[in-house]
Formats: sequence, structure tokens, C-alpha cells
Amino acid sequence: MQQSYIVGWAKRYSLAILLSLAATALVFPCSLRAQESGASSPNLNLILDSLERIEEQNPALSRPYEVTREYKVFREDDPTPVSVLTAQISFTPPETKTFQITRAEGSPRGKRIVNTILQQEIASAKDGHRGDITRSNYDFAFLREQNFGAAPEYVLHIIPKRKERGLLLGDIWVDAKTFRIRQIVGVPLRNPSIWVEDLHITVQFADVNAMWIPVSVDAIATIHFLGIFTLSGIDVPPTTASSAPIP
Repeated sequence: MQQSYIVGWAKRYSLAILLSLAATALVFPCSLRAQESGASSPNLNLILDSLERIEEQNPALSRPYEVTREYKVFREDDPTPVSVLTAQISFTPPETKTFQITRAEGSPRGKRIVNTILQQEIASAKDGHRGDITRSNYDFAFLREQNFGAAPEYVLHIIPKRKERGLLLGDIWVDAKTFRIRQIVGVPLRNPSIWVEDLHITVQFADVNAMWIPVSVDAIATIHFLGIFTLSGIDVPPTTASSAPIP
């Protein structure tokens, strides 16, 4: 059932991404006009002030941790995964992230896709604050208010100010009460690999051990000469790298 859900999600998400990107040219100026006209939408600058302040206080920026992520890779609409992998991911502040594939079953193509996604994460960590979702790196447009599960969210469109690795064009979902980013959906401005023709990424975040970190990474990639592949990655709860108790 879970595999069928992922495949169905992939079809819906692929269409949604295409429609979202096609509508970008219309959404951005319309959102700006709504703000300039004093519409009832929340103040964007106040949202961004709170978002940036909360992110600076995130313990995940200064506390080492490790996480195990389990991946399944599907080809087009086939409900059976072509690859199943497990990766161990470690982060050491301020900018060192590493990974190791600890289990790989099935097609080696799945391992190449997982490596590509993880290399994108590594590159973003190495870039430090140049990859943060802040006004230093992105322009923002308010799109709408929406419930992400039971929590009210602000949906913002993000537009990179530079064409650099690690930066995404897409949307973010910001918790209207905590101002934490709960979800990012986007496309890299620079392809992470020459054999990946297209890549769409969805990252969801949650509180784990008092750290706000990614808990799932899903992707759709068009691989040169091979077609469309869908990837689903879910984290198991991380542990702190040190055995010392958390204050």
C-alpha cells in the first residue's frame, strides 16, 4: 500500500511542479501587487524577521548529530522498488556533513540517484550560510495561508538571488505560530549531476531531540536515457554524536 501511495504521489507531484513553475511568472507579480495594495495577507517582512530569528536559534546548527535514512527508488509507475538503500549521515558543526551507504540492494542506478541527492546535501552544508533560506540568498513572495496537517502555515515562494549549487527555486511552508520551515518543495538552479536532466525535491522537517532537522526527503529525477525515477527517503530518529547528556 505504501509503495502504491508513493507512485501515486509521484504522478500528482510531478504535475503540480510543472504547473507551479509555469505559473511562477504570474504568481510573483500578483503577490507583490497584493502586498503593495494593502491586501489582508500577513506582513511578509515580519514573517521573514521571525523565520530568520528562529533559524538562528536552531540547536541543529551547533550540535553534532547522526541519522539513519532509508531510501526506496522506483522507476516510473512500477510499484516495486528497483533499489532499497540505507545511508548513515553525520553532521559536525559548523559545515561538515558526511554520509556512508551502509546497505544497497537492487539496481546500482538507485544507488547513483541516492548519491546524487546526498551530494546535494553535502554541498549545501559546505556552503554554510550561503544556502540558508534568508533574505541574503533569496527573494520571497507571499502566496497563501494553508494548513499543513493541523497546523496553520504561510506558503512563500522562494527565488534564489544567485545561480549557485544548493539553492532551490520553489515554495516553503512556514509554521504560522513557531515560524519554523516545515516543508520545502523546489528544483535546484544547478543540476547536481550531468546525467540528471531534471530534479524535483521535497524536504519535510520536524523537531527531533530538540533539533529542527529534515525527517524525510523525496525526489523525482529524470535520468539521461533511462527515464523518470522516484525516490522516497525517511529518517529514523537521530542520536547525538556525543554520549554526554543534553543540557
